[in-house]
Parts: sequence; structure tokens; C-alpha cells
Amino acid sequence: MRLAIKERYSFRQLERQMDSGYYERYMLSKSKLLPEPLQSKENPFLDHYVVEFLAFHENDFRKALVKGMKDFILELGKDFTFVGEEYPIQVGGEDYRIDLLFYHRSLCCLVAMELKVGKFKLEYVSKMDFYLEGLDRQVKKPEENPSVGLLLCASKNDEVVEYAMSRTLSPMMVSQYQLQLPDKAVLSRKLQELASLPELVAPSDG
Repeated sequence: MRLAIKERYSFRQLERQMDSGYYERYMLSKSKLLPEPLQSKENPFLDHYVVEFLAFHENDFRKALVKGMKDFILELGKDFTFVGEEYPIQVGGEDYRIDLLFYHRSLCCLVAMELKVGKFKLEYVSKMDFYLEGLDRQVKKPEENPSVGLLLCASKNDEVVEYAMSRTLSPMMVSQYQLQLPDKAVLSRKLQELASLPELVAPSDG
């Protein structure tokens, strides 16, 4: 209810968030800490995103997100402001492009997003490190916080992600997405396991 008021959801937007298990996904992501120096702020990033309007090819993936940006911002949260797609930075005379660039109003930082149609790979971390350094040196304003990276992958192994990111100093997170609405019963079970809550049993008709 607080989120619906804060984000000013319409009836259809609220219905969509309920159908996508947004509450369960949010609660399961709450334990994820923001990177320094943003840990004093509320974490606006989810560990699991539902982007049911997407295609399967990486190039189409980005285009579909941009085309469906209204729906995607609903999934991200309205504090995210879209800056651009294939955002260019130049280093050593060579051109590089970040898939999507956002600005987060509450965190006061740029958010670089890289989209991957497959599972998380180790090399994605060093590439994002490079992009965040470029943003901080060339684009970030002095009063803003360091740029944050979000790797959005089709799947991830949490242990591999932990090892890959254990020595990086750059603030980044790895989340996964799915192209169809999740099973809310599965999400509820995971939430109950995490919180050690007793399982809720629906009352019988008798």
C-alpha cells in the first residue's frame, strides 16, 4: 500500500505489480545491501525483474526495453529517470557504448545498465568496472554520488556472482530477469524460508 501511494500507481499498474509478485520480489531483495557510499539509503534495486514484453536477442532486448520504457520504469521504480540508450563514452580515442543509462533521483547517481540474454559471466564485471570509471571521470557531476552498475542477466549463480564481485571496488549489482509472470506461490515459499515464517494455509471450505 505504501509503495502504491509513493509510486502513484493506477489501478492497472497496481494489478500488474500484484500479478508479478512485486511484493514478494521486493521483500526477497531487501537483504541485499547497496554498495558504499549508498548503504544509508533504501535499496531501490530488485534481485529479480519481470520484463514480460521483451524479445530474446540482445539488440532486440534493448530496443524492446526502450519501446516499453513506460512499463520498464514501472518495474524499476519512478525515481529512475531515463538518460539514453547506447550511451557513448570515449577512452583512449576509442568509442564505447553503455546499453542503457539512467539517473536515480533519490540516490543522486547515474545508473549504468548492461543487458545480457544469457547467464552471468565473469567478464561482465570488468566491463562494467570500465564503464563506471568512464562515467565517474567524464559524466558525473561533483555533487553526485559515484555511478552504480546493474547487470541484468537471464540467469545467475549467486555463488559465482559473489566470487566475481568480491574484489571489485565499483558499486554494482547483478539481477536476473524473466519473460513471463513468476509463480507467486514459489516466491511466497522463498520469502517464508528467508523469514522463518510459518506457512500460510488457506482455510478449507468445510
